[in-house]
Amino acid sequence: MRVALVGSTGSGKSSVAMAAARELGDVEVVSIDSMQVYRHMNIGTAKASDEERAEVDHHLLDIVDPCDEFTVAEFRDRYASAIGEIAERGHQALLVGGTGLYHRVVIDDFDLPGEWPNIRDELEKEPDTATLYDRLLTLDPKAADKMDPGNRRRVIRALEVTIGSGHPFSTFGPGVDFYPESEVVQLGLRWPRPVLAARIEERVHQMIDSGLIAEVGALAEGGLSRTAAQAIGYKETLEHLNGDLGQDEAIEKIITRTRQFAVRQERWFRRDPRVRWIDIEDDPVAEAAPVVVNTFNALP
Repeated sequence: MRVALVGSTGSGKSSVAMAAARELGDVEVVSIDSMQVYRHMNIGTAKASDEERAEVDHHLLDIVDPCDEFTVAEFRDRYASAIGEIAERGHQALLVGGTGLYHRVVIDDFDLPGEWPNIRDELEKEPDTATLYDRLLTLDPKAADKMDPGNRRRVIRALEVTIGSGHPFSTFGPGVDFYPESEVVQLGLRWPRPVLAARIEERVHQMIDSGLIAEVGALAEGGLSRTAAQAIGYKETLEHLNGDLGQDEAIEKIITRTRQFAVRQERWFRRDPRVRWIDIEDDPVAEAAPVVVNTFNALP
């Protein structure tokens, strides 16, 4: 049995996980985050610090360079290896993250469709994501309805599979609307939306103060993959560094986009009836870490 801690960005998952892991002593953290896999993308992804990683073992951080593409299938394989290593040490795994698709793929062991790079390359030649999304609406409306129209990577992937396989992307596997029994106990952190929105704004300003702009500038010199360049905070900062946005405008755009993303995350996890929600009023560590500890202690 494993425990997963899910919820929106800015909800305090990492702090709660650290507190619980410290108390339990035999728990290692497994990051379920599609952007924390990239090396040097630290500030904008709110990655665990070196000090935290020295205190509690963390997995699936810093496994590829920002210039490299990285797929959910590769993530699933890395996850399986990490879980195996943790088990060999006689330790327990605490899954922490808010990337909904990655989370479902690993806890429900989705059978992922193949890849058609030639088709993907052709789709990439279309610069307008809205045009691609409209095409997906025609070919696979069920898949289109479940994704952000502006998420270029996911739209292209759905089109690639639909065109390449000849079958709608939404028909592969049991689908994200099927929630089988799972050996992973899921706990979710949930805040009132206005409070979470304020936390997100404060968090973005902290990232700026911690050097996000300099971090993105250094990354840009080495090149960013299509996926990494679309990460929230990085995309807007790149636009600022390229002269397309003023700094204040970029910051406001990051805040807005992060808030929108947080709402989508909440909706994604809220659909899963297996998640046990913890409603946070003020202090996520004080209110949720004991629940995580008790959940581990109650595992068979």
